[in-house]
Amino acid sequence: MLELIKRRNVDLLIEQFWKKGYLTISRKYGTYLPEPSKVGGFDVDIVAKYKKNYAIGITLTNADLNDHKLVEKLNFLGTRQTKYTNKRVLLFIGVPINFYNNARILIDKLENEAKKNVRLFSINDKPILQRRTVKDSEKILFA
Repeated sequence: MLELIKRRNVDLLIEQFWKKGYLTISRKYGTYLPEPSKVGGFDVDIVAKYKKNYAIGITLTNADLNDHKLVEKLNFLGTRQTKYTNKRVLLFIGVPINFYNNARILIDKLENEAKKNVRLFSINDKPILQRRTVKDSEKILFA
């Protein structure tokens, strides 16, 4: 059950990457794409690319937010650069909407260099409202 929640959170974070125009290079829990390698000993969920810019994505749970080493991890991942061109690598963080404020407070504790590269997103399952169901329930007067 826990793995299904993690998989769903990664899928929702990938949707945020797609909205920003990024293409997924590697991801956790994927069928066709390879799993990303560790970055400095830390697990990442997604690696993506937009033109010549790279981004790393991680999802956080309540247990992760209570971890005392999380600030160190976010500082490290937030200050990454590409190997040869030294371009900054953005860090996308996906957090369930219940813990968004806790994550915002945690990001405020980061170094200034890391803060510039971090993008925080609330990920939640919200059903898409369809107007068609309302139309179908109305009575048809003339056929």
